[in-house]
Amino acid sequence: MIIGITGSIGAGKGVVTDFLKEKGLNHYSVRDFLVEEIKKWGMPVNRDSMVTIANELRKNNSPSYIVEQLYEKAKKENKDCVIESIRTLGEIEALRKKEAFFLISIDADPEIRYKRTIKRGGEKDSISFEKFIQDEKRELSSNDPNKQNLSACITASDFKLTNNENLEELRKKLDELYEKIKIRNLRPGWDEYFMEISHAVARRATCDRGKSGCVITKDKRILVTGYVGSPTGIPHCDEVGHQMKTVIHEDGTQTHHCTRTTHAEQNAICQAAKLGVPIDGATVYCKMTPCSTCAKLIINSGIKRVVAEKKYHAGQESEELFKKAGIKLDILNQETENYPNQ
Repeated sequence: MIIGITGSIGAGKGVVTDFLKEKGLNHYSVRDFLVEEIKKWGMPVNRDSMVTIANELRKNNSPSYIVEQLYEKAKKENKDCVIESIRTLGEIEALRKKEAFFLISIDADPEIRYKRTIKRGGEKDSISFEKFIQDEKRELSSNDPNKQNLSACITASDFKLTNNENLEELRKKLDELYEKIKIRNLRPGWDEYFMEISHAVARRATCDRGKSGCVITKDKRILVTGYVGSPTGIPHCDEVGHQMKTVIHEDGTQTHHCTRTTHAEQNAICQAAKLGVPIDGATVYCKMTPCSTCAKLIINSGIKRVVAEKKYHAGQESEELFKKAGIKLDILNQETENYPNQ
């Protein structure tokens, strides 16, 4: 689960974040990320520098660049997390594509927020009320996707909080809100949903070395499925045993393959071709990083995203192929899947 925090200056984003940290969520801060970048550039740590550096990073990379960097850190930890200080629609759109993302916005009256920033006394908060309002207007809206658009972010949030009262009242609101989020998070996301279906498909597999299944989807609809097994009319491994071949790679490592079977991804792509189902721009869900042969078929079939449950111990070549071909590879669990040697 990823909870994003957005809101106006001084509204209480830090309080919301601290509350979620108490609940056990890992914390990733856009502000902290930018402070590190500002120091690299040798600039003063203040709001002007933050806006300048943030806009420059987004312009040179993508509107979602900063939160994508934080998401990659979070993914390695594989824990529920909170990402603080989301400020552009591009960042929200990128996180909406991840599993179980919820956006909380927080706001308060300008005078109250100004007093809080002065009391906070940070190195970028010793400013006049006029400067405070000026900064806010600069970040409130923009037609440039690389620049801050707090107004649009607040509008796009799933849950909206008003923080004009005391800390005790805010924590009451947060307790109620967190319970709602936990209930909504019980519903599986699309990646989890389709991966679970691939598990059911895998039960049809006829080679007990892999028992893998594959699901190809587009626009949240299943197009075709496939599972590992022998070609039509050929005896199955579960009936006559495996037909093994050992491959020695350039780095000296060995992999062992059953040459009788067709992989789940290959069977799914064959089904699409046989039935005339277009899979251009589709997503494939599979047990682990596809082998290099499957990777080439995936690329040539026009599939644009691969979701693997685990990494394949010999999947480095496929990862390189996907990268060069512009195929997005998402691995849900960073564990490595190893096939048995027999």
